[in-house]
Amino acid sequence: MRQMARMRRGAMTAALLAAAMTGSLITGCTAGGDAIDDGRGNNQIPGPSQGTESPTPPASSGSVLAVKIDNVHAARPQTGLEAADIVYAEQVEGGLSRLMAVYASKLPKVVGPVRSARESDLELLRQFDEPTLAFSGAQRKLLPLINKAPLRAHPPGKASEDAYYRGTGKSAPHNLYLRPQRLAASAPGSGALTTGFHFGTAPAGGSPETSRTVKFPAARFTFTWSESRQRWLVAMDGTPTVTTDGNRVAPATVVVQYVKVRKSKYHDILGSNSPYTETVGSGTAKVLRDGRVFNVNWARPRATDGTEFTTADGAPMNFAKGQVWVVFAKA
Repeated sequence: MRQMARMRRGAMTAALLAAAMTGSLITGCTAGGDAIDDGRGNNQIPGPSQGTESPTPPASSGSVLAVKIDNVHAARPQTGLEAADIVYAEQVEGGLSRLMAVYASKLPKVVGPVRSARESDLELLRQFDEPTLAFSGAQRKLLPLINKAPLRAHPPGKASEDAYYRGTGKSAPHNLYLRPQRLAASAPGSGALTTGFHFGTAPAGGSPETSRTVKFPAARFTFTWSESRQRWLVAMDGTPTVTTDGNRVAPATVVVQYVKVRKSKYHDILGSNSPYTETVGSGTAKVLRDGRVFNVNWARPRATDGTEFTTADGAPMNFAKGQVWVVFAKA
């Protein structure tokens, strides 16, 4: 009897050990700390346990790299933001903000913290030719749309193992960083920026402008003109925006684009709706350059088109050479 009891205990111990090992393997394959998006959203990262494909090779040199960047207080300072050609600022759940940095002229060594994608990102990115999108994940129901979109989706699990890593200076989920060279063979050059933007001499007119603030329900951006640098110094939520290497983020042109921000069919884990920012259509905008503000019109007839900004007489609105920030404000 005692021998049979020992055999039963041995079998039970083996079963428990097997279950524990299986659980460890499953845990190692799933999303980890990014299951919650800013403490709000249901953010799923594709990984081997979700049936993703093997890592895809780096994109061709003709493709821009777009990176979704965390922008809550815990994520700052960001890394690699000053190297972007374009930085888009959009509203997300709870009135917070998130950034999308687009790289074409050069690729920094590191970018981040990387966070999740939204439905309206897919419309915004249609203006580029098969862009590469780096993001930490997305809501489960949105993943099929991302997979069908005409872009190269590279979240963790679909990129090379060393493309992403967890930093030690911030807590998860605000510490996921990207090595862009693992996703893009080289920077494609400014010719890949098929945005419709025009660069050149400023048009006549405009009004002197030293500072402009754009408010979201739970975030705000302030751009202050620096005469000495001939750039707009960025501050977010009242704090100067600097990168981890101490560089002040200072674009040459700022666009406050007034768009329709509506509810989408997606919600976060708290039930808050995910806003959808419509970037196809037409409307008005304010362009900040050279210490002046210009009232302009914008038009993007189709998702595959770039956005044309024009002055009151219909002439193209030239931007100053350098980084461009586009803040999508609710019309």
